[in-house]
Amino acid sequence: MKAAETRVDRFLASSETAFAIPVYQRNYDWTRVQCQQLFKDILTVGADENLSGHFIGSIVYVHDDVYTVSGLRELTIIDGQQRLTTLTLIFIALYRHAIATGRDQQAQRIYKTYLINEFAEDAEKLKLKPTDNNKAALAQIMDPKEAVKISGYSRLIENFRFFEGGIDESNFDVVQRGLTKLIFVDIALDRQKDNPQRIFESLNSTGLELSQADLIRNYILMGLPRKDQEQVFRKYWEPIETKARNLEVNESRVSDFIRDFLTLKQKDIPNKSAVYEKFKERYPLPNSPELMDALEELRELSNVYARLLNPQLEKDAFISRELGYIRTLEINVAYPFLMPVYRDFTAGTITRDEFASVLRLVQSYVWRRFIVGLPTNALNKIFMSLYDRIDPEEYLASIQRSLMQRSGTQRFPRDAEVVAMLKDKDVYSTKSRTRTYFFDRLENHNNREPVDVTMPGITVEHIFPQNPEPAWRSALDPDEYAQLSEKYLNTVGNLTLSGNNGRLGNKAFVDKRDMNDSGGEQGYRFSRLWLNRDLQTLEKWGVEEVEARAERIAKRFLEVWPAPNVDVLADADSEEVNIFDAEEPRYKRLEYALFFGSRLQVTQVAKLYAEVFEQLLALQPEAFHDTRLGERVQLSSDPDSLRQAVQVADGYFIEGNIDSKSKFDRLKLALSELGLEEELFVKFA
Repeated sequence: MKAAETRVDRFLASSETAFAIPVYQRNYDWTRVQCQQLFKDILTVGADENLSGHFIGSIVYVHDDVYTVSGLRELTIIDGQQRLTTLTLIFIALYRHAIATGRDQQAQRIYKTYLINEFAEDAEKLKLKPTDNNKAALAQIMDPKEAVKISGYSRLIENFRFFEGGIDESNFDVVQRGLTKLIFVDIALDRQKDNPQRIFESLNSTGLELSQADLIRNYILMGLPRKDQEQVFRKYWEPIETKARNLEVNESRVSDFIRDFLTLKQKDIPNKSAVYEKFKERYPLPNSPELMDALEELRELSNVYARLLNPQLEKDAFISRELGYIRTLEINVAYPFLMPVYRDFTAGTITRDEFASVLRLVQSYVWRRFIVGLPTNALNKIFMSLYDRIDPEEYLASIQRSLMQRSGTQRFPRDAEVVAMLKDKDVYSTKSRTRTYFFDRLENHNNREPVDVTMPGITVEHIFPQNPEPAWRSALDPDEYAQLSEKYLNTVGNLTLSGNNGRLGNKAFVDKRDMNDSGGEQGYRFSRLWLNRDLQTLEKWGVEEVEARAERIAKRFLEVWPAPNVDVLADADSEEVNIFDAEEPRYKRLEYALFFGSRLQVTQVAKLYAEVFEQLLALQPEAFHDTRLGERVQLSSDPDSLRQAVQVADGYFIEGNIDSKSKFDRLKLALSELGLEEELFVKFA
């Protein structure tokens, strides 16, 4: 490695030199804010005669002597493409301004010194060689005779327009002087002696905010011979980047996609900030057959991932609708399961009806759990391993059985539990998307003429209003009025859909039912919605009516989100189970336990108790001392204060003279306090 302080203008003025941005680099994505700051710095240093220089960071490149084009020395830019591209845009803006104002001599000096290699072939003249998606834009703005026009949004062109608009006669010379004072660290790497990937990681470990996908792309492509980089990028990575994108918000989801892929393969969920490291651990050798196989599978799965993110891409309208529901519920944790199932559907392994049934099953499982109020953090590990439990001979039934076998916080809520919770749940205060999903599914169940409940104007309406007018008090006795206000206001029995919410407002029930101002048929009596059908003939609205309506909706709920009707295997309880879902351990032996994914060879609860507390104390010692947790689990530095002192760290002991149930209770208490409820699983012998 050779590092030297270099002036920007001298670096760009290097003769017979091309600056190549390799395909593994992320796209040019400097924003207006960053361009404004650089331009401000250039103007400041250019106007101040006392300032001799301004440091702008580093540019790291590899010079492969064996790779030359038209006799040019080509530098492959490892780090610094954002700055280098932006500086080129400023020089182009200066060049075009000089042309427009008759400064022909200055224009030619800028053009031939900083922008082109004069004696290279036409196709190789530009000094900066950006990635393909920026080549056309750069070539267009280089031509002062052409108006800048390009289809689609281009960050490169937007930033060029900013600089073009910022340079005028008053600052033209100031900008030029400022550019001559910019200094950076020129770091030249020797591929035979240096490790470009390791150096790249080091440079980008302290705040350049590369995504996990950016780092993985560089890891895959940077390690390949130059001639293979383009081929692998075009064949694998470019399709992956294109497909793994949320089109609704135009954002890349490649990092999430690879995280879901690793979860599927390893049955372990990487931290979002550690996806790159986990990818390297699984595929430690760039250009290995294992890595190429992984890229092949990633490319294949990206086709279905694209449709999970963007259901409108699915051509089958029925499947597309179910995928839309999955997206509305934001069941992203199910993607490691749904990706291979979707692949089975596209491959013809399962039928359209089977796939649709799986999508509805996932909705039923997640939505019932939401109504009951079960924790969502259990879903990650449930879906992580669910695909492995599929029996190809009983594809759908095996998935249903696996979910129905689960207990405790992982359980598939049964009908009676769901109905009881649904009637009292505050549905109105849930997220807007979630609430819309709920009423959409209820309204359009078995409806041959579906209603678009997302249309502007259709909103959730309180039958008994949030701010009722005085007529409601005179129509109800005080106790009933209080119950409607305090207990039933936001529950499903008191909610409906209406396109006339603003007109109905806080009016009395009969007025809401019969409203027909100017023939507008605003009232419930005229509604074609299923949710309003039972309101059309009622004469009053009180607790009895709310409860009856909730019962009717609950019956429909069980039809829309049914529980599977399958036989649960008798030995279901013999599987690994979260300690919070486990049976009482009295008179039972353990076969083993799993803590943070590692197997603990313990057969006695006492051994599990001591070993887990030892690890917890090592992991978060301050939590036991800074809170009352240590006191509550009887952690002590004085063994004589305990009836049976069990050492868990140097100088620290816990009480061992308690029964197995109490040991489980204290383990659960500590895990809850530390936020580790999902980390300890046990298997009884």
